[in-house]
Amino acid sequence: MVLLRSFLACLCLTPQAYACDLALALAVDVSGSVDSDEYRIQMDGLAAGLRDPIVSEALVRGQARLMLVQWTGSSRQRITIPWTRIDSFTTLDQFADHVAADPRVWRNFSTAIGEALEMTTASFGEVSECKRHLIDLSGDGISNEGIEPATLHAKLRDRGVTVNAIAIEESEPDLTAYFFENVIVGEGAFVVSAAGFADYPERIRKKLLREVTQQTAVLKPALR
Repeated sequence: MVLLRSFLACLCLTPQAYACDLALALAVDVSGSVDSDEYRIQMDGLAAGLRDPIVSEALVRGQARLMLVQWTGSSRQRITIPWTRIDSFTTLDQFADHVAADPRVWRNFSTAIGEALEMTTASFGEVSECKRHLIDLSGDGISNEGIEPATLHAKLRDRGVTVNAIAIEESEPDLTAYFFENVIVGEGAFVVSAAGFADYPERIRKKLLREVTQQTAVLKPALR
């Protein structure tokens, strides 16, 4: 693995690899319906997904920018890991370490998806050089407080922000349909369903694979 990563890092030094392909904001649900074990599953699963060899290769090759957001009820959204330039596998590993160790900010509040999207969208001004602006939102419930997420779709389109989602259907079996109708927006936007929190790590890995490997078509082909 060390030799493979060293070789891949050399490939990332080609001139075309210096342009940022993707700014990816990882927005994690920490509302009251998420207990401490479920929070840990999300953070550990997300960290593991970022370390997937294909995901990490695409992020480094595309000089991606990553950010972590914790969100819950109205006025309770926080950037806990600011935009980070992923310019090496070491940087990617460090970012994943920070995700896994990120302390939970809130525990017992509602679900304000619209406000999470609005706050996260405003942060993309810091990474305007990136070709794609993407919010990867996870959640286990519908929005029940604050701005209705669907009312933000026009603004998100105008700003060139795509929203994808992972619906954790632990207690709401129709959550995927709700996210499809009300949350996701943008060209190629999609929802991934997790049957429950135990299913989250594998589903988020596959979601990241789908999101980040879009850039390999405009860079050089991935190694086989």
